[in-house]
Amino acid sequence: MKVLITGIYGFVGWTLADYLTRTFPAVELFGLSRQSQSTRLASSSPMDEAKRAKPTLRQAGSLAGDTSDFDFVLKVIDEVRPDKIFHLAAHSSVTGSWQTPAETLRNNILGQCNLLEAVRTVRDGTRGYDPAVLIAGSSEEYGLVAADELPIKETAVLRPLSPYGVSKVCQGLLGFQYWQVHRIRTIRSRAFNLSGPWRDEQYVDSNFAKQIAAIEAGTQPPVIRVGNLDAKRDFTDVRDAVRAYWLAAERGLPGEVYNICRGQARSVREILETLLKLSRRADITIEQDPTRLRPSEVPCVVGDSSKFRQQTGWQPEFDYLLQTLPDLLNFWRDQLTKKR
Repeated sequence: MKVLITGIYGFVGWTLADYLTRTFPAVELFGLSRQSQSTRLASSSPMDEAKRAKPTLRQAGSLAGDTSDFDFVLKVIDEVRPDKIFHLAAHSSVTGSWQTPAETLRNNILGQCNLLEAVRTVRDGTRGYDPAVLIAGSSEEYGLVAADELPIKETAVLRPLSPYGVSKVCQGLLGFQYWQVHRIRTIRSRAFNLSGPWRDEQYVDSNFAKQIAAIEAGTQPPVIRVGNLDAKRDFTDVRDAVRAYWLAAERGLPGEVYNICRGQARSVREILETLLKLSRRADITIEQDPTRLRPSEVPCVVGDSSKFRQQTGWQPEFDYLLQTLPDLLNFWRDQLTKKR
């Protein structure tokens, strides 16, 4: 079996590649990224240093190119002929999407359109070629959710509040359209907040963990800068999420959309308090930073993944407070120790 992961050097893409090579050694894995492996791993950021230490992608065929280039995407699909495609490539920052809305929309929508059109073109010219395409959506598609609409089901009205959320709605609709019109076997997912080791510091729990690790290392004063601590979100460990993506591609129904989440809301305050209890310093204080507040914030987001669980049998295995957060803090401790 051949598997193609777009955005393989991203947080989720890398974790999925690690899962597949460990669990399904017979899978022939291909990764698509804007940068080649040698180029990406030559950088020295903490995230890339961590990835350099992991051998997973030495077992994958790394293809450098941009999904906005249709001819390149078509060439990849035609030459590789993947049986399963996990489309993870995207501008994935909600905050960043407010700063560069046009780029976010163009990248996410055009990239997926090119991918699906390439699959259709190759499929139409090749008898028997019929890949499954997993489209990685987001809970940001739901956007403005009222308290009486919780927990969020897949049938909820989509009211995205960020350019990123809008782009993901468009990606989902494109996936639906290509199944209904062209019979490309797209399976749509809407993952809620993902976390785990290697999570970028722009995300709230990873940012807190990095700040604590920096305080412990003596490179930051004992003050944690925070935004809105009252917001509640549904966090899932990325290692559970990539297993869900595989099950979705294996057992999900084409054209359907599935929530991927634990179904349990955690406040940002609870996350911070949990990390502080794990800290080796007892003198840390908290200071609100207005620059960390979002232009729009939904008080509580919690999902209902019963449809997906019934269809695939998926169950989360990692406890967010007891496993994910300690792993995330230890990740940053390791990275900051290596930089000293």
